[in-house]
Amino acid sequence: MSGSEVMGMTSLNGNERPAEIIRLAYAMEEALRQFYTSSAAATDDPDVSALLNQLADIETTHKDRLFELFPSIEDAFDDCANVGAGRVSHVMEGGYTVEDVNAQNRSGLQTTEGVLSLAMMVEAQAMDLYLRYADMRVDLEAKKILCRIADEEKAHLLSLGALMERKT
Repeated sequence: MSGSEVMGMTSLNGNERPAEIIRLAYAMEEALRQFYTSSAAATDDPDVSALLNQLADIETTHKDRLFELFPSIEDAFDDCANVGAGRVSHVMEGGYTVEDVNAQNRSGLQTTEGVLSLAMMVEAQAMDLYLRYADMRVDLEAKKILCRIADEEKAHLLSLGALMERKT
């Protein structure tokens, strides 16, 4: 990945410290959580709304896991809310903006299958982004963190696939 490419609307040049990578991932998880929450409020289908709220809760769990990584990286860190500080909050996992997803997928967010398909697409993109960026890293600590985050996305993708099989 060159410095001109963009991940999560933030140019990455490959020299970011592990703490910066965690901050970026945390902010994207929060943006996706907010997206799911607002989408849940915008639908009239109670089952779809419940699913979107469930997905939002999962993103909170992802944020918690990222937060657990942070103290080992940066001892001075003591406030969960500051992990994502300074990041653009409308950029979600995979580098998608909330606006783009809303514009392209609004009708799909009205059905269980549509919601799960979108969630799986976002998680697959996020996993791919983290793995591609990890491949470009020289810093072993940062590479390990990126691979760990990608593994979390893979696990989420697998659970979404199982949920899709049960719900559709």
